[in-house]
Amino acid sequence: MIQRNLQNLLPLKLNKGKAIILIGARQTGKTTLFKELIRNQENTLWLNADDMEVRHLVQTLTVSRLQSMFGPYQYVVIDEAQRIENIGLQLKLIVDNMPNLQLLVTGSSALEIANLINEPLTGRKYEYKLYPFSFGELQQHFGLLTERTNLPLRLVYGSYPDVVCHPGEEKEILSQLADSYLYRDVLQWDRIKKPDRLLKLLQALAYQIGSEVSYTELAQMVGLDKETVASYITLLEQSQVVFRLGSFSRNLRNELKHARKIYFYDNGIRNALIHSFADIAMRQDIGALWENYMVSERVKFNQYATRSVNSYFWRTAQMQEIDYLEEVDGVLSAFEFKWNPKKSAKSNPTFKRAYPDVQIVTITPDNYMDFLL
Repeated sequence: MIQRNLQNLLPLKLNKGKAIILIGARQTGKTTLFKELIRNQENTLWLNADDMEVRHLVQTLTVSRLQSMFGPYQYVVIDEAQRIENIGLQLKLIVDNMPNLQLLVTGSSALEIANLINEPLTGRKYEYKLYPFSFGELQQHFGLLTERTNLPLRLVYGSYPDVVCHPGEEKEILSQLADSYLYRDVLQWDRIKKPDRLLKLLQALAYQIGSEVSYTELAQMVGLDKETVASYITLLEQSQVVFRLGSFSRNLRNELKHARKIYFYDNGIRNALIHSFADIAMRQDIGALWENYMVSERVKFNQYATRSVNSYFWRTAQMQEIDYLEEVDGVLSAFEFKWNPKKSAKSNPTFKRAYPDVQIVTITPDNYMDFLL
């Protein structure tokens, strides 16, 4: 088993009188992580909400039945909890009335989309997100040298557990995973009225990674209005398919103040959407793949390290650009991503004049380990 970063944290949160909620896209390893967490605990009840009887049982749970159902157990796991109606209220009922019971809950991002748990469980939960494998997790398991060798695979096929653990089957797994990823958690959502247009939107975003995106242009491309595009992208963010970077602006009149870039959490999902699995030596989009991989892996690194970070990109109306900025406690850091180490980052005098104390670091395949560890 590949060790997950959260495996060191979750045991510290057990038996504190709060539910532990693990949210993430499907197939990121949530169930496996909880099984590992409680594998030595005998008095455990595991409930899979994919089972209709389990859903009915939890949906109709009452205070009077709590003790008879959960009394013999110290740990209760509710897997795929997003499938249970009013799950937040039911979890609150359990936590409030059985303080000595450790409740563990996994859910796809649909839990977050619907805001099913935040209000009912305020002050009653520890909540964590689980992503596809991070570079740190993979290098810890395979070793730094091997993981550096695997970099071309990660850029094309991504880091989903099933993909990493079944070499040679990446294309088939990703094709199935993309369908499951999108159709179950996003396309079935009530606000999605035109699923074919959503798929076109995803494909349009896949072609624009690393570039500034315009909701107006996207709307014209996929045949939706601008407001619907914005709504769909928000749902895709909540489902951990994509995430946004906003533009940084402090000093200059010509800095773009409301621009945005959109990245995919996983390169493999991005490539599956456009059916593009060519080797990196044959790709015209290797620069975009490198940038997407670096930014998404940095997001994982920051999240697992519990770093409080504001992330941006920077661009002027004259198209001068810095790929990625981070602000930590008011201190700004700037990064450029270059796949070819021989190509130095372009001089950016406008940025240097505006922010003279900020050093621009170029991240290449020669030094990216320091950026992600």
